[in-house]
Amino acid sequence: MSAMSTNLDTQLEILLRGVEGVYAKEELAAKLKKSASTSGGGKPLRIKLGMDPTAPDIHLGHSVVLRKMRQFQDLGHTAVLIIGDYTAKIGDPTGRDSTRPVLDDVTIKANAQTYLDQAGKILDTTPGKIEVRHNSEWLAKLSFADVLRLTGQVTVQQMLHRENFKNRMTAGTEIMVSEFMYPLTQPYDSVVIEADVELGGTDQTFNNLMGRQLMDKQGMEKQVVMVMPILVGLDGTEKMSKSKGNYVALTDPPNEMFGKVMSIPDALMKNYFELLTDLPPERIVSLIDSNQTHPRDAKDVLGQAIVEAFHSSHAAREASEEFRRRFAEGQLPTDIEVKRVSTSPIGVLSLIVEVGFAPSNTEARRLVQQGAVSLDDEKITDPKTMLTIEGEKVLRVGKRRVCKVTR
Repeated sequence: MSAMSTNLDTQLEILLRGVEGVYAKEELAAKLKKSASTSGGGKPLRIKLGMDPTAPDIHLGHSVVLRKMRQFQDLGHTAVLIIGDYTAKIGDPTGRDSTRPVLDDVTIKANAQTYLDQAGKILDTTPGKIEVRHNSEWLAKLSFADVLRLTGQVTVQQMLHRENFKNRMTAGTEIMVSEFMYPLTQPYDSVVIEADVELGGTDQTFNNLMGRQLMDKQGMEKQVVMVMPILVGLDGTEKMSKSKGNYVALTDPPNEMFGKVMSIPDALMKNYFELLTDLPPERIVSLIDSNQTHPRDAKDVLGQAIVEAFHSSHAAREASEEFRRRFAEGQLPTDIEVKRVSTSPIGVLSLIVEVGFAPSNTEARRLVQQGAVSLDDEKITDPKTMLTIEGEKVLRVGKRRVCKVTR
């Protein structure tokens, strides 16, 4: 598929699916039309997406904008993936009520490599289809005079209009001057790479629109900004985030990925189908209608679609069968892992943390108090419980986490 072989209305239908906002739709249509026009000297559009490598993993929430970028690639346009190795040192203040910690160069470099590897699961990495740039290429070369010129293109009032800055001002929480630099340096990337379209989540709207402003100040044709909805996490309430533990990583094994998808609240299915699959709208309507499709069967379709996207159709079918066998028939997984504990007796909280089913005693205590923990099918509800591990015992934490423990 290419822009040359796809009419404008069809392109817009594809590209606007699931999009929260476009600034501006008529500009996008004009850019697409010009790109497809050979007589007008048309050429592929440059589609920008910036990602700061602040953590080692990409999850399904990140994949929403990456999938949109892939749609542009499939229509013949060029993806320009900006690895924000320099802006990561400043820290994006978006959604923060305090200053982000500064990352060291080693961590940033390691995270950046994992981002590239994982983004390649979605994007077309064929030469000519993608440019990968690090914004240290240009930001590290700016002189102090260059920075002053850049700051002269934005007002303090604009910065304070930003919601999280406004909230912190009201609460009396400090804002570092360096944080004002992020909504300048990240948009400056658009000027340097001459972006036609910038993609981002709704939480990046301020930064991306600032890119339009900087390009206009430079006398350039302004980029179109397309923002995607924020994917809600497995808990059904908050943004998908590794720190909140409500995420599905792109590197999750098939069975774990499928099991996590099966755990989402029914109310999220429409959002997940629209943002994470290519199923036709009419098919999605029938799947999320409980009068036509049982929610469990709809989630099975969703889980298989997501596993297939990041693994294979074979892995998706096997994950579905394994989930059905384990939970519908109450059997143990075929690949159940055996983990050795350091001591016996051992406190239930220490056991849960030691086998990796919770990141801390606090989280382990919450799971116990919720009645989510059992050993050999005997539920444990007292966080102070001491357990004697003799032979092999089956530890279950929640619906998806199970292993055998032995001394």
